[in-house]
Amino acid sequence: MAWCAAAGALHLPAIDVGALRTRAPLTGAIGGISVAGSSCWRSSSSTLRSKPLACVGISTNASLKEAVRTDKAPAALGPYSQAIKTDNLLFLSGVLGLIPETGKFISDSVEDQTEQALKNIGEILKASGSNYSSVVKTTIMLADLNDFKNVNEIYAKYFPAPAPARSTYQVAALPLNARIEIECIAAL
Repeated sequence: MAWCAAAGALHLPAIDVGALRTRAPLTGAIGGISVAGSSCWRSSSSTLRSKPLACVGISTNASLKEAVRTDKAPAALGPYSQAIKTDNLLFLSGVLGLIPETGKFISDSVEDQTEQALKNIGEILKASGSNYSSVVKTTIMLADLNDFKNVNEIYAKYFPAPAPARSTYQVAALPLNARIEIECIAAL
């Protein structure tokens, strides 16, 4: 274990950055995780104090994240946010092909649900100050993987090149018996 003086918290040692520190201190942050090579030290022995360690600390400070909410996309179906902004990233929860005003599916077709889900994603992106071109990763969950080709044709209209990284899965079931659910991560 290591003590990170800057954060004032106990952290797990990760990387010996002694050699790296001779060129430049290792510092950075990813979401609520911070890395600081110049202020973290082993605490088990005073003879090892000359070897800095990278420290990872996870903050529970709620001010590091901001919920995004818009009435132009369907409300969350449970105790979660439509999206969360943190640092320079936006995380969108899974979005269904629901009509925001009614909470009902646009239709039973996967094509219509895909189009509506992507429109809903666009509204959440817009509410956060972002857009489709900022999306770096999407995950598509399908009730039937045989719909993959039809979904791809619609999906391609929304994301300019370079297209985001993507994973697509067939799942056992989706909320409200949806045919498709899409979540994404965008850079801000």
